[in-house]
Amino acid sequence: MNNFDSSPSRWPLLLRGALVAAGIVALSNATLAAAQDSKPPTINIGQIAPFTGSAAEFGAFYEDGAQLAVQQINTAAEEVFGGPIIGKLVTADSATLPTPAIEGARKLVQVNGVPAIIGGWSSGVTIAVAESVTIPSGVLQVANGATSPLLSVLPSDNDADLLFRTTSPDTFQGIVAAQLANGEIIDDNKYQTASTIYINNPYGQGLSNSFADAFKERGGKILNQVPHPEEVQPTYRSQLSAALKEDPDLLAVVSYPGHTSVILKEARDFFDIDKYQFVDGNKSEAVVKAVGADTLAGSFGTAPGQDPESQGYQQFSKSYKSEMNRDRIPPFTTSAYDAAIVIGLALAKAVADDLSAEEITGAALRDRLRPVSNSPGTKVTGGTQEGVTKALQMIADGQDIDYIGASGAVDFNDAGDVVTPMVIWKYTADGKIETVGYQKAEDIPEK
Repeated sequence: MNNFDSSPSRWPLLLRGALVAAGIVALSNATLAAAQDSKPPTINIGQIAPFTGSAAEFGAFYEDGAQLAVQQINTAAEEVFGGPIIGKLVTADSATLPTPAIEGARKLVQVNGVPAIIGGWSSGVTIAVAESVTIPSGVLQVANGATSPLLSVLPSDNDADLLFRTTSPDTFQGIVAAQLANGEIIDDNKYQTASTIYINNPYGQGLSNSFADAFKERGGKILNQVPHPEEVQPTYRSQLSAALKEDPDLLAVVSYPGHTSVILKEARDFFDIDKYQFVDGNKSEAVVKAVGADTLAGSFGTAPGQDPESQGYQQFSKSYKSEMNRDRIPPFTTSAYDAAIVIGLALAKAVADDLSAEEITGAALRDRLRPVSNSPGTKVTGGTQEGVTKALQMIADGQDIDYIGASGAVDFNDAGDVVTPMVIWKYTADGKIETVGYQKAEDIPEK
């Protein structure tokens, strides 16, 4: 039996019901579309790191530091903006050399379309990528481990302002290294003469010269500064012979792990040298394994770093070790994290400013980098999800923030530089690398 009433008097009621139902469906679809439209744009960012080559032991650590930052930025963006703002962290291997890094950077820009790159660990790589790829393409590069003074005055970046770094230039490390060699930091570590052997690229040249100038300023005598090729060589006996020919009290090695391992073996076996001083580039467990703890025990070094007791570092250390399953934090891992965070904060500001994906360029991110990193503004400390979420919420609310990172204050000057503390470290008899002190940024003299 059919109970449906098909009389003409029922038609208006049926029509009205159908229209109401259609209206509900249309409203639901419109609401869904509006919700979809309200999702923030997502942008890929790039990273160049040394996964192979002389510094291969560090690349994965830097990737994990940047990945932790991406996770924290996206988790915060889900809460604040309703969706992630970083699509992928796309990595490229520098092989610790300029040419492979340039090829990787071109792919990041031309294929992956990234507007920003976390730059290479090496200054030679960073400068080559900047001059050949990022600056001509209008892409922002924030380097995590490039310390050469040349970055501060790179002619191709004078007008572009697209090259930044989250670690101090070596003008500061050279001074602290000279203080260390002169006995100003550790009383029984005082030398009258020194020679350097350095990697022949902007990093090695800049740091060797900075150390030499500061050592002479303190009354010491530099006997020789000897460069070696950028690619790892089977032997460095000719360079060592030139560096050691006047019998210096100290040999300062300014190089990378792969080179350092060979240099130290030959210095020990053929020249009977046991007085070394090191820098950030050879602060390496791979060197200990290659050369042996007995050869290195008691030797000191310097490196840009952070106050190990600072809130930012303590928070980052806990998050990094637990989230990334790491038991150590090599040099420049904190600054890789900070580089990714400040790019993410600049991206958050671009989203808060209602920029579309197409409008979020390297220049747009550059213009927002200092406003989220420098004073004035409310200080917000990174390292934890809570801190990053607070930062994004304040940006969304139109408030000024001053980001304090895992490596210290991230206050970019006009050259794109920051000033971080300098760490004093040493190799121990049991093959460990131990931090024995640090110089606050404000305590480092001008020369």
